Amino acid sequence: MAKTELQTKETGANVEDFLNGIEHDVRRADGFRLLEIFKKVTGEKPKMWGPAIIGFGDTIYKYPDGREMDWMAVAFSPRKQNLTLYVICGSPKQPELLAKLGKHTTSKACLYINKLADVDLKVLETIIKDSYKYSIKSNPS
Repeated sequence: MAKTELQTKETGANVEDFLNGIEHDVRRADGFRLLEIFKKVTGEKPKMWGPAIIGFGDTIYKYPDGREMDWMAVAFSPRKQNLTLYVICGSPKQPELLAKLGKHTTSKACLYINKLADVDLKVLETIIKDSYKYSIKSNPS
């Protein structure tokens, strides 16, 4: 079976240039606010992963079949349709925190927010911090 190369990997692109290129004013402002929140909460330098994901921290993601890949501990992407935060990690604290967050949806690994004004930013900071610590502890690099 042919191996496929991972599309989402760390790049040398400039984070601020990426955020400045976002056309939608609210999404761009929310992206810069998230950048500050993630930097504050993680203490990590932001790095671009692929063309549109801003990641913080380094970890190893382990697939169920044993394969491993370099990955970010937490991340976000100010996508056209929503803010996508890569923070859903299986932490036992997350269900209670998400219940207090405000308007959002989730998937297996992502938290989706339309705009930061829809959520409690203190709760969001706690979710990011919990996910970062849980990811680093569960999958050290």
